[in-house]
Amino acid sequence: MTKVSYFDHETKPNCHRNFSEDFKKKKVRELEKNMSSVPDICKTYSVSRTSVYRWIYKYSAMAKKQVKQVVEAKSDTQKIRALEERIKELERIVGQKQLLLEFKDKMIEIAEADYGVDIKKKVGSKLSSGITSINKITGRR
Repeated sequence: MTKVSYFDHETKPNCHRNFSEDFKKKKVRELEKNMSSVPDICKTYSVSRTSVYRWIYKYSAMAKKQVKQVVEAKSDTQKIRALEERIKELERIVGQKQLLLEFKDKMIEIAEADYGVDIKKKVGSKLSSGITSINKITGRR
């Protein structure tokens, strides 16, 4: 009998992409300088580990000298991922603020229609007499 998880497995379409030689060399240099790690590059650019290691063997000066790199520091790839998350959060906040503004505008429209009063002042319109009298009391112009 087969396992249920065998049938639940999603198949991803095979996507063959070609990265430029400059891009590969840049990522290998980042790996050499500990600016990025192999898993970071794999996740960010949806590249297999095998491909990244092929790039390393082909373009790395350390691989040619047969020097192994062990330490992997924080990377710009992680920074990119953090910035993408920040962008998503800010877009969500902007969306919420936009909904709030539209809601308030609609409420003002309804109030103006129900009470027959112009709540929104048009640009260049004069102040109402109530505001001018308040300003006279407070000494403002």
